[in-house]
Amino acid sequence: MLPAYLLIAAMAAAQPFFPVSEVRPGMRGEGRTVFEGNRIEAFQAEILGVLENIGPRQSLVLARLSGGALDRTGLLQGMSGSPVYVDGRLLGAVAMSFPFSKEPVAGIRPIEEMLRPETAVTVAGLPARATLHAHAVTAGFAPRGSFESAGTRLQDIATPLSFGGFTQRTIEQFAGQLRRIGLEPLQGVSSGGELGAAMAARELVQPGAMISVQLLSGDMNVGADGTVTHVEGDRVYAFGHRFLAVGETELPFARAEVITLLPSLSTSFKISAAREWAGVITRDTSAAVSGHVGRQATLVPVTISVEGPAGAPGSGGRMVYRMQMVRDRFLSPLLLQMATFSAIDATERMLGAGSLTLSGRLAFEGGAEPVRLDNMYAGEGNVPMQASLGAAVPLAYVLQSGFEGLRLSGVELNLRTFNEKRLWRIDQAWPSRRTARPGEALELTVVLTGDNGVERVHRTNYTVPPGAPSGTLNFTVTDGPAANLSDVQHLVHGPARSAGQVVSLVNSLRSSTAVYVRVWRPEPGFEIQGRSLPKPPSSVSLVLSRSQTAVGGAAASQVSRIAELSIAAGEAVVTGTRTFQVEVKE
Repeated sequence: MLPAYLLIAAMAAAQPFFPVSEVRPGMRGEGRTVFEGNRIEAFQAEILGVLENIGPRQSLVLARLSGGALDRTGLLQGMSGSPVYVDGRLLGAVAMSFPFSKEPVAGIRPIEEMLRPETAVTVAGLPARATLHAHAVTAGFAPRGSFESAGTRLQDIATPLSFGGFTQRTIEQFAGQLRRIGLEPLQGVSSGGELGAAMAARELVQPGAMISVQLLSGDMNVGADGTVTHVEGDRVYAFGHRFLAVGETELPFARAEVITLLPSLSTSFKISAAREWAGVITRDTSAAVSGHVGRQATLVPVTISVEGPAGAPGSGGRMVYRMQMVRDRFLSPLLLQMATFSAIDATERMLGAGSLTLSGRLAFEGGAEPVRLDNMYAGEGNVPMQASLGAAVPLAYVLQSGFEGLRLSGVELNLRTFNEKRLWRIDQAWPSRRTARPGEALELTVVLTGDNGVERVHRTNYTVPPGAPSGTLNFTVTDGPAANLSDVQHLVHGPARSAGQVVSLVNSLRSSTAVYVRVWRPEPGFEIQGRSLPKPPSSVSLVLSRSQTAVGGAAASQVSRIAELSIAAGEAVVTGTRTFQVEVKE
């Protein structure tokens, strides 16, 4: 097999490419892009010079662009990938720009860098271990690529992200997050209606043509627009920079047409509409996206239903949203979060006190056990974000766990809203007595208090284990999220060994609608695959300690958990923590 650099040299000799080594200031080139409809038009490029080694094994060709609509718009979002030719040979793709520049000066990504196999090493990569935390939803994304040149920042031309069927508040809520990863949300601009069932003719996907990467389609749709740089057989290269740097992926793209151009004092952009499916993007790297024309991607059906309070005036009733979503370990959780947030926003009020229940399932291929979602959220105005994270974070954890067998096949979410804040705080907790003997029963009392001062008293029984040693027995009365956090921290030492364990962990998370009483002693213990082993014999402790660093090994803990009881609180969120002690005496 030829080394990579010899392979690139052979390709350059066989293809009509213009190498960077031959670029000289003052050369004239011609670019191709779409300014209207699907007609590919020419623009001019005056070569200014080459920025060598601007990044690891990367160079950029600087050029001043003119002609076509560029004289009145400047560089356009959606031009990323527009091919530039010198002496009839392909030099590269329009990829980068200087923010707030008065002239359309562009950074051209050399075509040899777009074709280089080494670009498969992405900026993002897969995290060493995903976590059950809100940050996991966007943990895999890389920030927008940029370079400093003579004190001036040169950055990737932002990819315009068009939304259809989303509320304006959703776009405003996620705009900052999207911009940080190089996507420019276009409010009120749809990426088009239903796509044509037939695959677009291959001759329509040619250098200079517009494409739209379809991330979500149906009642809500999201499309990212760019331009084709080079086509080789059924292989297509586009954008000239990374999309999200997610590496190997499967993102469907469609042929797109430009409806109009929108000049802007900040950044001009193309308004386009997707027409027919055209192929699949299979690789998203730092220098380009690439894929295949004529292939079809596997999409995930998503159903989200939102039901308002029964009989409430002005209630939105029951709304059902059906969509097809890309199957990607980083993109899918973010898209699900935005769709869930928008579904709530479109159906129910966002401000003021409120509560919301979330139930549903995340299904996977191959007969794997589904992830079951069943939780409740309450607060002052932030409930939609809590609920959308409640759906997205478990999905992010499962997809980013590193097990290829967990391939998402379907999402079904059911949301029910309430106009009042259904929230109970753990106010007091005490035992029926402060001392007990092994084998004796204790009555535990927990007092919950609501916002209006109403109290609710719950009682449960606990029997001290026969043979329990003398000493202090601790009782921590807490809510579901706090109990979950304590368990998830053990994953640092004992990661799941299989896809089944990942799903089991998520399904074992406690609900926010119950009180949990954890009984423990302040002495070393071990957590083994989610189960507690308090104060094992010294010989067992030695074996377990040695297995801590092994995958799926035991996780040492400074406390030994003896038991856990749960008390249902109905359709209301429980929050707070209280701890008391009972002295065990012989």
